[in-house]
Amino acid sequence: MNEKRVFITGGASGLGRALAERYARAGARVCIGDLNDERGAETLAALQAYGHDAHYLHCDVTQEADLEAAAQWMQAHWGGADVIVNNAGVAASGAIDELSLTDWQWIVDINLLGVVRGCKAFAPMLKAQHSGHIVNVASMAGLIHPPLMSAYNATKASVVALSETLKVELAKNRVNVSVVCPAFFRTNLTETARAGDADSSRMMNKLVTKARRGADEIADLVYAGIERGDFHILTHKREARIWRLKRALPYPVFYRLMLSATRKMMGKAAQRAAGDA
Repeated sequence: MNEKRVFITGGASGLGRALAERYARAGARVCIGDLNDERGAETLAALQAYGHDAHYLHCDVTQEADLEAAAQWMQAHWGGADVIVNNAGVAASGAIDELSLTDWQWIVDINLLGVVRGCKAFAPMLKAQHSGHIVNVASMAGLIHPPLMSAYNATKASVVALSETLKVELAKNRVNVSVVCPAFFRTNLTETARAGDADSSRMMNKLVTKARRGADEIADLVYAGIERGDFHILTHKREARIWRLKRALPYPVFYRLMLSATRKMMGKAAQRAAGDA
């Protein structure tokens, strides 16, 4: 029986919901935060069906007060927290001269500063407990940076850097930190995604909807990584090998490999787009 106290942002759908249910199946008390109250109520009912304490909070990760209120709720009702999953995120695609600065500010506020706000809100509690685990959901795009995704790549790379910093910073307080870096998997990410042009939008949709794995499978792998205490939680073996190759090779060599792979990917994408037309 896993009686951990868990808080998950973006917990009403996608990976957030899948993780919430994975923890509930293990016997944890799970509190989810989300913007979508209807989905939040549906997910809460699913969590309660497992027979353990569960709670839903309306939580906008762009609002520091919402994250602070979540930390206060966890302290007041469950006496603290054991696992904090900063999961809420959005996607944007497009070339640097096509994606608007407004879209850049939008994705930075959610993907990066939303994680920062979650860490800031819960760090004092975890430090006082001398225990706990912060789990920041980044992406393989934070380790390997494909073209036409500069805004998404930049925010996810920043989450990796933040997590590496906190891993060392919080060690003396016995607070663990993990960063989750999945490649594309089937989820509802495209519902809110923004794109600089139609081609980028189609590319993003295909990468998500045609992915081999779904959120439940990714959640199982993430749960196992958290339980082991892994820092990098890498859910896709092929992309993990590419990242390790990137670390081992001189950058000019890796750059040439990426150029070649990108040309092939773009060529296939153009062929598929022509076939769809």
